[in-house]
Amino acid sequence: MKRILLILLLIVSTINAYAQSVAVYGTVQSGTDKTALPGANVVLKKTTDASVTATVTDAEGRFRFERIASGEYTVEINYIGFDKFSRAIQVQSTPLNLGQLLLKDGSTALKEVQVVGRAPLGEQKGDTTQFNAKAFKTAPDASAEDLVTKMPGVTIQEGRIQAQGEDVRQVMIDGKRVTGDDVSSAIRNISADMIESVEVFDAQSDRAAFSGFEDGNRLKTLNFRTKKEARIGYTGKASAGYGTDDRFMVGAIVNYFNNNRRITVSGLTNNINMSDFSIGETPGGGMRGRRMWGGGSPNGIINTNNFSLSYNDMWGKKMEVSGNYNYSNRETVNNQYRFQDYFATDLNREYTERSTNNNADESHRFNFRLQYNMNQNNRFLITPSLTIQNNNTLRNSTAFLTSNQGTESESVERNNNEIGSLNFRNNILYSHRFGDSGRILTATVNTNYSSSNGDLYELADITDYIAPSRSSYRNQFITSDKANMSWSGELNYSQRLAENSRLQLEYGINNQINDSDRRAFDFVETDNAYSDFNAQLSNTFKSDYISQSFGPSYQYRLDKVRFQADVKYQYATLESENEFPNVFNLKRNFTNILPSAEYEYKFTNSRNLNISLRTNTNMPSVEQLQGVLDISNTLQPRIGNPELDQDYQGRFNMRYRNFNPETNKVFFVGMFSSFTQNYIANSVYNIRNENYRETLPFKTSDAYTIPVGARLSRPVNLDGFVNVRSFFNYGQPINFISSNFNLNGSVGYSKIPGMIDGEVNYANTKTAGLGVNISSNISEKIDFNVSTFGNYNIVDNTLQTARNNNYYTQNTNLRYNWILWDGLVYRTELNHQYNSGLSAGVDNSYLLWNMSLGKKIFKNKQGEISLSVNDLLKQNVSIQRNIAADYIEDVQSTVLQRYFMFTFSYNLRKFKSGGNQPDPTENRRGNWGGGMPHRN
Repeated sequence: MKRILLILLLIVSTINAYAQSVAVYGTVQSGTDKTALPGANVVLKKTTDASVTATVTDAEGRFRFERIASGEYTVEINYIGFDKFSRAIQVQSTPLNLGQLLLKDGSTALKEVQVVGRAPLGEQKGDTTQFNAKAFKTAPDASAEDLVTKMPGVTIQEGRIQAQGEDVRQVMIDGKRVTGDDVSSAIRNISADMIESVEVFDAQSDRAAFSGFEDGNRLKTLNFRTKKEARIGYTGKASAGYGTDDRFMVGAIVNYFNNNRRITVSGLTNNINMSDFSIGETPGGGMRGRRMWGGGSPNGIINTNNFSLSYNDMWGKKMEVSGNYNYSNRETVNNQYRFQDYFATDLNREYTERSTNNNADESHRFNFRLQYNMNQNNRFLITPSLTIQNNNTLRNSTAFLTSNQGTESESVERNNNEIGSLNFRNNILYSHRFGDSGRILTATVNTNYSSSNGDLYELADITDYIAPSRSSYRNQFITSDKANMSWSGELNYSQRLAENSRLQLEYGINNQINDSDRRAFDFVETDNAYSDFNAQLSNTFKSDYISQSFGPSYQYRLDKVRFQADVKYQYATLESENEFPNVFNLKRNFTNILPSAEYEYKFTNSRNLNISLRTNTNMPSVEQLQGVLDISNTLQPRIGNPELDQDYQGRFNMRYRNFNPETNKVFFVGMFSSFTQNYIANSVYNIRNENYRETLPFKTSDAYTIPVGARLSRPVNLDGFVNVRSFFNYGQPINFISSNFNLNGSVGYSKIPGMIDGEVNYANTKTAGLGVNISSNISEKIDFNVSTFGNYNIVDNTLQTARNNNYYTQNTNLRYNWILWDGLVYRTELNHQYNSGLSAGVDNSYLLWNMSLGKKIFKNKQGEISLSVNDLLKQNVSIQRNIAADYIEDVQSTVLQRYFMFTFSYNLRKFKSGGNQPDPTENRRGNWGGGMPHRN
């Protein structure tokens, strides 16, 4: 290892000694008011050979080219709304400061241009797809969600916004991140008429952006560029409604904009399953408003109180801050029907459960982000977050376990669980550039502390129909205390090797300390208290995991090619201590080689290909390691496995993008795959008789006898996990009906290993889907979006082929808004779900139909009164199919059904000219940290 480091240092020193070139730098400003122009494209063209080097300006309008050879060049600067800038320069042996380069305002010239015909959809810029908002017509009061779902490749899948086949994980406005975890709400809180363009790209992590080296942690991101005239003012909406069955909704939101400063305040109280209030909310609470954190439609009848405050600003010229606070209080009533078909080797066993669930959840979430660009050579970032949550769940259930012998057992249970939790995270990132030397040092420190305290009261009455003498009754109290502390640090040093290549050395350390104390107490009638400590069902567990990694990364970049490869050596140790029910200590070591690579090729400015390979390891959770018997579900008990190993995962992804700006045709195809060794799988043992302890390969409690017919599950490490998913999208305008057409599809394959009674089973699932989306572009008075997507699934198992199952799902949506005359507005939303091949007793299909008729009032039509109906046909149901290694499950839950509501809404909107802050997108991809020119 010492020889390798010595050779690398000699190579770096030699190349550095031969490097004879200088820097060219300057500042781009508006010629009208001398304000900085961040995000301007700066191109440096060499006169002799026409070679091109490009970059973008930072938050203060500055740009810098490194290692420019002597000669004659032309500097060209382009920025929307300004005339093109061009100047000839001479580069000699000393650094060249071009000073302040002033761009003339091009607004006068733009006013003289008349655009005839259809506006272009957008263009492809390397790995960024940019859409022109003018090419997609929406209703006057539409939100950004209404706009983006008209764009090629952007869809809503299971309540989550997806772009190019991946969940959108981050939202930006004018290059600045919108703080908070709820992406859907962030998108619905932006008015569509404020938007000039929408960018879709894979944003780097903060560490990669600072260092310039990829780390595989990219986030699918939507960046909304706002119109210049919409950057000073405010927008908002307030609504109040009351309907049948005492349904009500009161909500308000206000967005304040003053160039860099953005403040959003929102509040909501309702019992119609709305999780938040947004600008684009349909009167009466449409389907779009009923989504929970992380997407997906909520189950049950939910009463919600919610308040949110978001802030984003520049403190001076060098410090960008953003923060978000959210308070939520929800009460949910949900009845569920659950059916599980097991893949037992010799038993046709089925599990049926009906339950009522009452849940009360209260949470406080706080996120903050501060980025300080100290000077040209130093950057600092801190991102703390805090979540405090209290949850109270009351659950009553009746379950039956049947086999080819008939009904084996019945369980009637009542659980009351109270949990309080706290989670605090903080990430600190610092990066230093050593002047013009091409050397960069990046340091990262991450800390996380979480704790939870829970009290669980359990009542269970178990009836054994095969041997009634084995029936039992349990009255128990369980207290649980958990504390988790983790920290990690990374140190990265990078050095320019040549004009187009860089080398980075990286060291990382990670430490996770978990402490879990779970104690069970049985109820004693004579004491009238839970006074009998049950050591066999208790567990005190501590674990300490520490890993260290070290390795080099190499990066090479040309006009059309970008390549990066790295390899890390990882050494990890795991120590654990167990007190109950058995005392033992465990210590193990792990060594791994973690290679990664990424290749990107740009065929043209509108076509590019990206291929990446990443590897990583994951430790099992405390619950998986904790060797205590969990009988909260009597017929499906669980026990942990302290001897679990870490898994080893590889991810291979491929993306191809093509956007033809001349024909407005868009094509995207991507493949996303993961392969895991030592996958933490589920091992299931069917309890056939009271002597099951003699056949189990591990020890379990002698103080508690698991009912005959129950299924005991335990995590184990197995190889063979595979998950491959592909996605494609093709889009183009349909001029004869003034609409946009999108065709999208997917093909997937998953292989999930598991064990059933000691034998390995692989649940193989093959999927194929095809969908069509047509969105109107007729006028602002007629706005519709029609989409349908069908998905066929083939499920087979290696152990018992008789349990194989094929099923098909088809989801069709229609959203239609029509401004009839004199402010009369008709809106309708239809969602049809068709299912075939599901379990008996589960509804196969439904049609959810919402509609409203409204009248715009007041002088500027800012107010609206409306009458709406939710689920007109009273068919709404919730059906979910889940596939595991040892069973197929169908779940049907309570949902909100038909009600009528009268609603009054008022729209706030006021802007004034003078917004002159263009997009500061300098932190998106890490141009600064890379220290290398970004070529277009």
